[in-house]
Amino acid sequence: MFMGEYQHSIDDKGRIIIPAKFRELLGTSFVATRGLDSCLFVYPMEEWGIMEQKLKSLSLMKSDARAFSRFFFSGATECVWDKQGRVNLPGNLRQYAKLDKDCVILGVSNRVEIWNKELWEQYFEQSEESFNEIAEKLVDFNFDL
Repeated sequence: MFMGEYQHSIDDKGRIIIPAKFRELLGTSFVATRGLDSCLFVYPMEEWGIMEQKLKSLSLMKSDARAFSRFFFSGATECVWDKQGRVNLPGNLRQYAKLDKDCVILGVSNRVEIWNKELWEQYFEQSEESFNEIAEKLVDFNFDL
């Protein structure tokens, strides 16, 4: 399971160091793609396979399902580590997530998220204000803390 928050920088060549704890769980190769809320989602190959199966089960007759699948898969790329434990993120993904210098790397259960630091701080601040309301809504899904 991925958890925690780490701050790193992305270099001029688009390389970023992923925390060692996360590298172990991601394995030798993994998938990075466009995520929700203007961040990148990073999945170990096993979890990527699960996501692929879930998306394959969506009806192609529904335009939202087609649109989401296109968005999610077209941005996906298989990544590998360099000798220094860095990963080179493709330009289209860096542009999508506005990754230019300071980044935040989050462990979120089955995936890693990579955020532009300013966007993460804005998102966190907005979400923090409504955290209690969000928690109350989760009760509707049989979720209790």
